[in-house]
Amino acid sequence: MTVLLDACAMIAFLRGEPGAEIVETFLSQDPPVCVAHAINLCEVFYDFLRVAGEATAAAAVDDLRAVGLIVREDMDEAFWRQAGRYKARYRVSLADTFALFLAERFGAEILTSDRREFEPLAESGACRVRFIR
Repeated sequence: MTVLLDACAMIAFLRGEPGAEIVETFLSQDPPVCVAHAINLCEVFYDFLRVAGEATAAAAVDDLRAVGLIVREDMDEAFWRQAGRYKARYRVSLADTFALFLAERFGAEILTSDRREFEPLAESGACRVRFIR
């Protein structure tokens, strides 16, 4: 089973926030089962950059890769067009539309703590979501 991590899940794991243990359970599987879109990883980088600087932000990304996160950079035309359609239809953040469509491509469940964005998506049947808190 493939699991897609959004930025909230990755940040919770890195900071040891509530729900981190759930993310860790998936990250520790062998073979690796966790994927994230590069746009969502950019959100993690940005979050750590603004709080703690370049070195800490780079280390956060490196730590995620070191524990088995598979980073996808899908950006073919079909991908970005569908992300745009999801942005218009669901009115969620653009980064979350990338997570949403990547999860669809992989048949993955989305792991997140972001109830504001993902509860309506899950309720509508747009995606499968597991909330970490």
